[in-house]
Amino acid sequence: MTFDQIAWLPLCAGLTAVGIGLGYLAFRRRGIAAGLRAGAWALLPLAAYLTGALKTVWNIGTAVVGFVTGLVLSPQVWAGVVVAGLSAVLFFVSGVLRGRTLSKARTAGPGERRAAAQPAGEAPRPVEKAPGKAPREAAAPADDFSDIEAILKRRGID
Repeated sequence: MTFDQIAWLPLCAGLTAVGIGLGYLAFRRRGIAAGLRAGAWALLPLAAYLTGALKTVWNIGTAVVGFVTGLVLSPQVWAGVVVAGLSAVLFFVSGVLRGRTLSKARTAGPGERRAAAQPAGEAPRPVEKAPGKAPREAAAPADDFSDIEAILKRRGID
């Protein structure tokens, strides 16, 4: 059915008349505020017809219905939904695996950290010591946190 096949003036006038009747009932039962609000809603179909906005509302409605029926009935669209779901699952799994790798690197010792940071299949690279630095200077940052780590371990926090 197309827009021009429907007699819009009688339909909109009828909806407005029914709405005004219901607005009167709302006024009698719930007060003036409810009656006025129902009357305001009742005038919208007639206003949409008189301003020409009804055709725009019709076009929007048919576009939405066409989109939804195309979405529900199209195997190609459902294949796209499945691919999008697979993508979301892969993002989630990669995030979990990345979190595990990072937590392993945090809890591992200095030598094990390098091995955990290496991609699978690669051998760990040897650590090159900078010339002129004493081992004590290189170990100083780790010593700063050793007392904090000890306190956390005593409290059962890893």
